[in-house]
Amino acid sequence: MRSSTLFRRINRHPLQTRTALQLAEPVRDMCVPPVASIVEYGAYVQGKKVATTGIDDALSLVRERNKESDGANAFVWVGLHEPEAPEVEWLAEVFGLHPLAVEDAVKAHQRPKVERYGESLFMVLKTIAYLDHDELTATSEIIATGEIMVFLGPDFVVTVRHGDHCPLTGVRERLEDKPKLMNRGPAGVLHAISDHVVDQYLQVADLMQLELEEVEATVFADVSSRDINRIYQLKREMLEIKRAITPLQSPMAALPQRRVIPSDMREYFRDVGDHLSRVCEQVESSNELCSSILQAALARSNALANEDMRKISSWVAILAVPTMIAGIYGMNFDFMPELHSVWGYPAVLAVMVTACVFLHRGFRRNGWL
Repeated sequence: MRSSTLFRRINRHPLQTRTALQLAEPVRDMCVPPVASIVEYGAYVQGKKVATTGIDDALSLVRERNKESDGANAFVWVGLHEPEAPEVEWLAEVFGLHPLAVEDAVKAHQRPKVERYGESLFMVLKTIAYLDHDELTATSEIIATGEIMVFLGPDFVVTVRHGDHCPLTGVRERLEDKPKLMNRGPAGVLHAISDHVVDQYLQVADLMQLELEEVEATVFADVSSRDINRIYQLKREMLEIKRAITPLQSPMAALPQRRVIPSDMREYFRDVGDHLSRVCEQVESSNELCSSILQAALARSNALANEDMRKISSWVAILAVPTMIAGIYGMNFDFMPELHSVWGYPAVLAVMVTACVFLHRGFRRNGWL
């Protein structure tokens, strides 16, 4: 259900209805329901989506169903994308969210974490995406980062996403197609979201591994580009991935022990934690490899520079011999050996050529040329 369907419900919201007595009172600051930022919402009973006229009506419906039947796992799932503060505050009033968690969800740029506020759980997941590029340069953007905040309660899930990548529409559709998975309740939704994010980590890590292999091949090629800036840019992107993934490892490992996670769902979260550990190990290994490639590129660049200097020095030494002889015979003295000889000029040229050939062979034998 899109945000456009909310307008009818918004007009009947009790916070926006004022009597004649209330009109005489000063207007207080009131929260407004989310409109522009809402992606989709729905009430799910026994794994199936039921029709509702608004978010608050959906919450009332699932709470009535849960009272009628224990363990029904009826819940509301609201998804938002980059909402404004009043919109999140309205949801906080409806679902009873903690103000500190609401502040974190609005400001974003939070460290991955899992916090408990009463009966609800607040989880922050960093998202990463691999950006396609034709050529890796010093200014290429390879990795884009974002965040997904999840408010988890006994009968609701509120997701707040920042960034244009890693949408959750596919996750919602997959769960809706399989009511058995949706019937797991809010914990099942949290598992599906975290599993989706960790799978994205693995895809990005594999693509970055291919980038490293390509750069490594160019560094050790016969004709190296010696583009240190490009390798350093890749190193910075690897650090960006590490900052997004590594801090999540500890909260994810402790998540199965939370009381809000049902016992039958804990093994699923442990599986996600295992996948995350694998990605962290791969990212750490790739980061070390990137550091080694950078050091190797610097060493190879210095070696190639030294090789060029040896070649230049060798040719300077070869050319120094004829330059010296020509300089000596260029002096204006009357009495110089072979100055007036018929064979003097050819003899001097022969000495120059012989000395240059001898020096050239010596430098080639020593690997300077």
